[in-house]
Amino acid sequence: MRKPLLSVLGVGLAVAPVTVALAAEPHTDTTKAQDTTTVSAADKRVSMQVPREARDKQRLAHRRAAHKRHRASAKRAAAAAPATPPALQAIAACESGGNPAAVGGGGRFRGKYQFDYGTWASVGGSGDPAAASEAEQDKRAAILYSRAGSSPWPVCG
Repeated sequence: MRKPLLSVLGVGLAVAPVTVALAAEPHTDTTKAQDTTTVSAADKRVSMQVPREARDKQRLAHRRAAHKRHRASAKRAAAAAPATPPALQAIAACESGGNPAAVGGGGRFRGKYQFDYGTWASVGGSGDPAAASEAEQDKRAAILYSRAGSSPWPVCG
């Protein structure tokens, strides 16, 4: 016995035309244009045939929406992050090649800007400067640069 799906499930669904087959055994559709999903409904099996094109359109729309959300999120994050001033970029390139995990001076100087532990703590940093995120190192270097200019970096400043 076949019934339209909308009359079985109720009103308010906006889907492609779907048919439902009620049978004692699971129904298998062998056509390439449609897929069959069998779900248990009480003591009977309900087979829903959804056209592949409709399913593919829905998946594509979902992927596009997710991609659009991701791009918007990335734009917001880029806009929120303060840009590193050119002077600090030059210092970082000279001190560590821009590597936030760099360790120099026998382990004494650490991170993108080669902080020692005392200087790192003086600008509000805690722990190992080389283990801090790059954004955190940029923030702490900007604080130090605003206080003392390039003098904390005598070779690269």
